[in-house]
Amino acid sequence: MEYGFWLPIFGGWLRNVEDEQMPPTFDYAKQVAQTAERIGFSTTLIAELNLNDIKGIKEPSLEAWTTAAAIAATTERLEIMTAVRPGFHNPATTAKMAANIDQLSGGRFTLNVVSAWWAEEAKQYNGIFTAHDERYARTEEFVTVMKGLWADASPYSFSGHHYTIEQAELHPKPVQRPGIKLYAGGESEAGKRTIVEHCDAYVMHGGTVEEVAHKINDMKVRRETTGQTPLESFGLAAYIICRDTEEEALLEWQRITDVKEDSAGYVGYQDFISKSQLEQQVERNDYSVSNRGLRPNLIGTPEQIAERILAFEAVGVTLLLLQFSPQLEEMERFARDVMPLVEAKRKVGQQS
Repeated sequence: MEYGFWLPIFGGWLRNVEDEQMPPTFDYAKQVAQTAERIGFSTTLIAELNLNDIKGIKEPSLEAWTTAAAIAATTERLEIMTAVRPGFHNPATTAKMAANIDQLSGGRFTLNVVSAWWAEEAKQYNGIFTAHDERYARTEEFVTVMKGLWADASPYSFSGHHYTIEQAELHPKPVQRPGIKLYAGGESEAGKRTIVEHCDAYVMHGGTVEEVAHKINDMKVRRETTGQTPLESFGLAAYIICRDTEEEALLEWQRITDVKEDSAGYVGYQDFISKSQLEQQVERNDYSVSNRGLRPNLIGTPEQIAERILAFEAVGVTLLLLQFSPQLEEMERFARDVMPLVEAKRKVGQQS
């Protein structure tokens, strides 16, 4: 199991708590990234939204790609997984930018390909927002163009329904060969088909062990039918509440899920549940924390959380993408109290 974290670019992850003591500034993001690298985290995921989905659309948030380049320049080992949404980008320019950040970071840049869900954001930022399956058709072409430009052969040309590229040259190529690792998540038939045919790894919103086991097994079978090598990794988003006692953890859970019906952070809620095709019904309790983070139930004492992490590992999860509040303090608590326990329990399990 590797441990990743969401870079705090929105000022927090909680829609019902106004001030989480984690400002949406580059100074804070850099401090978190550098600390995470030092204490044992392998990956940071940088979400890409032009509006603040967590705290409300009038609140500040950091732009993903410029932040990614800055984090690449101020860290040494951290994998920088940055979201990209085809409806907001040109694939050739994106391939060039990604190759450049990969060079800048020494081969540490990866992409999380996201077919956008927020209609209001697309309206405000002139994004291309079409019917659900059409978004994935665009994504397939977008990824094909990027991979073509990263490949050794050049110049590269492509003629599709959404994009036309004529004799394009891209130099320098990414450090990673044959190209930059592509993560993607999706729960619809169109999404899963796109992922198994075009991407390298699968990432999931928070789910129970049983839900996640089913998804991983399903994606392994789907990938096998394509004749390609197996998916490289399976990531899972989760929110951590770690306390000395189960009672303290429960009190924190109750505090952050005290849903305020008029909260500015719920402005994208209807778009999320209506414009996405989700396998589980999303309740407001799930949505109170970003990306269904409470659903994995990594809540309780270090001992309880370590046991649940090993349960996810047993069904095939290889990367946890974690959220904390406040990010810095709780991430340090997790590294100190939970990570060593997971290792110790794994060794005991192997010996028995």
